Amino acid sequence: MSQFKIIFTGPVGAGKTTAINSISDTPPVKTDASASDMTKTRKSSTTVALDYGVMNLPGGEKLHLYGTPGQERFDFMWDILVTGGIGLVLLLDNTRADPFQDMRFFLDTFEKFISQTTVAIGVTQMDLSSTPTIDEYHIQLNKLGLKPPVFAVDAREKSDVSLLIQSLLYTLDPGLEG
Repeated sequence: MSQFKIIFTGPVGAGKTTAINSISDTPPVKTDASASDMTKTRKSSTTVALDYGVMNLPGGEKLHLYGTPGQERFDFMWDILVTGGIGLVLLLDNTRADPFQDMRFFLDTFEKFISQTTVAIGVTQMDLSSTPTIDEYHIQLNKLGLKPPVFAVDAREKSDVSLLIQSLLYTLDPGLEG
């Protein structure tokens, strides 16, 4: 039985905990604590160590899903969580002041891991803010010399999160069957 590890990252409030919760076949492990800094203006609690869930795949294979804390003060967990990972799902909140800055920050921070694996990008909250558009994300990524899959996703929707994970897996191995 094969077991694989995918890491979800992104800024506070981008939907990492929600995405893992919507796709996990087991009750997810969450390490939320009451927000006590500027985060509390966005949400009442925040991940302080990790989120963890499991997706069961056909044939008994398992995808272990790890969500990073979004706050930089917990960045020591980022290096720990990527160890042994096969890919990164970057979630970006389209309602934040500068989602492109968030994107560049996380792509730079995880550059070594991405260069050894791959990344797929999900843009959340597009129902609340339609700009920037997915095309504008592609333009920014092209300027960085990157061409990862980028989708508008609702982290609450299992099908959206599943599509994002499938795109990551297909990027790793284009011969995979759906």
